[in-house]
Amino acid sequence: MRTDIVELDADHPGFNDEEYRLRRNELAAQAGAHKAGNPPPHVDYTDSENATWATVYAELSQLYPTHACCEYLDTLNGLGLSADRAPQLRDIDDYLCEKTGFHIQPVAGLVESRAFMKHLANRAFPSTTYIRHHSAPQYTPEPDLCHEILGHVPLLAVPEYADLMQLIGEGAEGASDEQITQIGRLYWYTIEFGVLRGQDKKVRAYGAGLLSSPGELAHAVEERPVMRHFDFEVARHLENPITTFQPVLFEVCSIKEAFFQVGAAIERIRHNL
Repeated sequence: MRTDIVELDADHPGFNDEEYRLRRNELAAQAGAHKAGNPPPHVDYTDSENATWATVYAELSQLYPTHACCEYLDTLNGLGLSADRAPQLRDIDDYLCEKTGFHIQPVAGLVESRAFMKHLANRAFPSTTYIRHHSAPQYTPEPDLCHEILGHVPLLAVPEYADLMQLIGEGAEGASDEQITQIGRLYWYTIEFGVLRGQDKKVRAYGAGLLSSPGELAHAVEERPVMRHFDFEVARHLENPITTFQPVLFEVCSIKEAFFQVGAAIERIRHNL
């Protein structure tokens, strides 16, 4: 009987795809064998995986000019991403290290919250290497390469954002389980689903969950869910849905403001206020 390294839920698009499951196991084993400090391993992406990347990239590229924040747009081009071929983490690692001192840490899949935060505190970003199932390019139930590279990486090249990520990671050091839960929610409503509203009063995304999902990005900017100026007292008690579009988003004026808001929130969490 075969034992999978990666367990997929029954409703996962690739659950009944034997080839996809074998591929996920292969990439998980490769990532698991990686030693911190070494360059990320090279992955020979298949034609199907490159096609899925190309589909996601093409859809998002149409939205970015009007839906993504200017900091994201300023760094996206510098990455030199291909429109039809999935990128290599080794190239991304070199780029980020030069820009902000962040490194890429390949991981097999979703990382437990406390371990994830520890990586951030050490200025390392855990990244998967697999690509979502080809049958559902607009959707992934878990972080995949499209989410990591198109959602997080461009802004990790922005010093203020990189510092924000490290700040959140440092806030989790020595925290209780309940504090970790609240810091995780803080991360969700800023790093994953945060939006900016600048002087022009237009909403732009800086959250990776928005920037890596055509549906979420269009919903956030065009359909306008409930928008609230960031308020940690509200956010800390607000459940974050993972299977539907976000019904509530929190906005700030700038990434710099997000840094100060998150810093103040972490102080309150750590002092049980």
